[in-house]
Amino acid sequence: MPIRCEIVTQDRSLFEGPADMVIAPGSEGELGILPDHAPLLATLGYGLLRVRHKGEEEIFTIAGGMLEVRPDVVTVLADVGEHVDEIDLGRAETAKARAEELLKKGPPPDTDEYLAIQAALKRSKIRLEAARRYKRARPPSRPPASTEE
Repeated sequence: MPIRCEIVTQDRSLFEGPADMVIAPGSEGELGILPDHAPLLATLGYGLLRVRHKGEEEIFTIAGGMLEVRPDVVTVLADVGEHVDEIDLGRAETAKARAEELLKKGPPPDTDEYLAIQAALKRSKIRLEAARRYKRARPPSRPPASTEE
């Protein structure tokens, strides 16, 4: 029996549905969550979040957040996230180039501004890799959850 999965960012719900497995980028490495997993609370890093159900896989990019596993549900509270099919390659390439340029000119290392630029660069690289590798010409098999009531 599948586990329910909810993926939420600060401004919207990305996904709600059943999952046979959820693979998330933990801050210390990947986490694989199956139905009947022990309760867990974990911090998330930057990377791909994969939701598998009945042979299909939905892929999201996320940048930080928390993951909570309860007996019947996996909840992902992502700081930033999007479905791979929503990624605009042109915008992601522009963001990467801008971050690289800012780091070259940039603020001194170990400042908050420098760390923010590094985080933006890391996120843009993940988005580019995900879009190039997984983006489909067709819409997702299960559309992202609606934020309208």
